[in-house]
Amino acid sequence: MKLPPYDLYPEIAGETIVLRQVSRSDLPDLLEISFYDGKKAGSIQEAMEMLACIEADYQNGSSIHWGMVDPITQEIVGTCGYYRGFENGVGELGCILRPQFQRKGYMKKGLELAIQFGQEDLGLNRITATTSRENTRAIKLLEGLGFDKKTDLNDLMTQYEF
Repeated sequence: MKLPPYDLYPEIAGETIVLRQVSRSDLPDLLEISFYDGKKAGSIQEAMEMLACIEADYQNGSSIHWGMVDPITQEIVGTCGYYRGFENGVGELGCILRPQFQRKGYMKKGLELAIQFGQEDLGLNRITATTSRENTRAIKLLEGLGFDKKTDLNDLMTQYEF
């Protein structure tokens, strides 16, 4: 396994999406979807503090977080990455899109790149993702990517495994 941090932050380019490091200049566009440990940012300052925590997690080797960018417009459409460490070769994949970019195929393409990176570059044995049972679009996406329902975590959340 080759865990973060890397000499150069990994940038992964596909035909319809690019995964790259999130910068502070992205935060105004990402404010509405900025979360850390389940808490939503209420201001640019809080989003900056969350980004600092995300960057510290990366430097500690326990996560990698990408901004998802449309390669034509260069607009940041969302984020995805691996969170909560890589114990026993397992990575937890998470993602979120800005509302105006949903249902356009960005998430599927971004997650395909992230999964490939997890397998080939991180050397993960298993990839998990957790979503609410009510999030039928996320469930359909995960299953379409090859994830299988693994376990119900509680009355609201279900874990999937790739």
